Amino acid sequence: MTVTADLDKILDKAYENLSLEEVLKAPVAALAGLTDAHGTALEALRIKSIGDLGRNKYIRAAVAMADLQDRAH
Repeated sequence: MTVTADLDKILDKAYENLSLEEVLKAPVAALAGLTDAHGTALEALRIKSIGDLGRNKYIRAAVAMADLQDRAH
Protein backbone atom coordinates (compact mmCIF):
# COMPACT_ATOMS: atom_id res chain seq x y z
CA MET A 1 0.00 0.00 0.00
CA THR A 2 1.38 3.40 -0.97
CA VAL A 3 1.15 6.14 1.64
CA THR A 4 1.83 9.77 0.83
CA ALA A 5 2.33 12.66 3.20
CA ASP A 6 3.35 16.29 2.78
CA LEU A 7 6.22 16.76 5.21
CA ASP A 8 7.29 20.17 3.85
CA LYS A 9 5.90 22.10 6.82
CA ILE A 10 7.59 19.96 9.45
CA LEU A 11 11.02 19.51 7.86
CA ASP A 12 13.82 21.93 7.07
CA LYS A 13 14.08 22.64 3.35
CA ALA A 14 17.18 20.46 2.89
CA TYR A 15 15.22 17.38 3.99
CA GLU A 16 11.91 17.93 2.17
CA ASN A 17 12.60 15.66 -0.81
CA LEU A 18 14.08 12.70 1.06
CA SER A 19 12.37 9.34 1.37
CA LEU A 20 10.73 8.46 4.66
CA GLU A 21 13.58 6.05 5.37
CA GLU A 22 16.11 8.86 4.87
CA VAL A 23 14.08 11.31 6.98
CA LEU A 24 13.96 8.85 9.87
CA LYS A 25 17.76 8.59 9.76
CA ALA A 26 18.16 12.39 9.68
CA PRO A 27 19.20 14.30 12.81
CA VAL A 28 16.39 15.76 14.93
CA ALA A 29 17.53 19.23 13.82
CA ALA A 30 16.01 18.36 10.41
CA LEU A 31 12.61 19.01 12.01
CA ALA A 32 11.51 22.59 11.47
CA GLY A 33 11.99 24.54 14.68
CA LEU A 34 14.63 22.27 16.20
CA THR A 35 18.30 23.17 16.22
CA ASP A 36 21.58 21.33 16.66
CA ALA A 37 21.46 22.41 20.33
CA HIS A 38 18.14 20.58 20.72
CA GLY A 39 19.73 17.53 19.11
CA THR A 40 22.65 17.69 21.53
CA ALA A 41 20.26 17.89 24.49
CA LEU A 42 18.26 14.90 23.22
CA GLU A 43 21.41 12.80 22.93
CA ALA A 44 21.27 12.43 26.74
CA LEU A 45 18.18 10.28 26.10
CA ARG A 46 20.01 8.36 23.34
CA ILE A 47 17.99 10.20 20.69
CA LYS A 48 20.14 11.01 17.67
CA SER A 49 17.70 10.79 14.75
CA ILE A 50 14.09 11.55 13.94
CA GLY A 51 13.44 7.80 14.06
CA ASP A 52 14.94 7.59 17.55
CA LEU A 53 12.72 10.47 18.63
CA GLY A 54 9.57 8.85 17.28
CA ARG A 55 10.38 5.48 18.79
CA ASN A 56 11.40 6.73 22.24
CA LYS A 57 9.27 4.98 24.88
CA TYR A 58 9.00 8.07 27.07
CA ILE A 59 7.89 10.29 24.23
CA ARG A 60 5.39 7.66 23.03
CA ALA A 61 3.96 7.37 26.56
CA ALA A 62 3.62 11.15 26.89
CA VAL A 63 1.92 11.42 23.49
CA ALA A 64 -0.48 8.59 24.37
CA MET A 65 -1.47 10.25 27.66
CA ALA A 66 -1.93 13.64 26.01
CA ASP A 67 -4.07 12.06 23.27
CA LEU A 68 -6.24 10.33 25.88
CA GLN A 69 -6.83 13.60 27.69
CA ASP A 70 -7.56 15.46 24.43
CA ARG A 71 -10.14 12.85 23.43
CA ALA A 72 -11.83 13.12 26.83
CA HIS A 73 -12.59 16.80 26.26
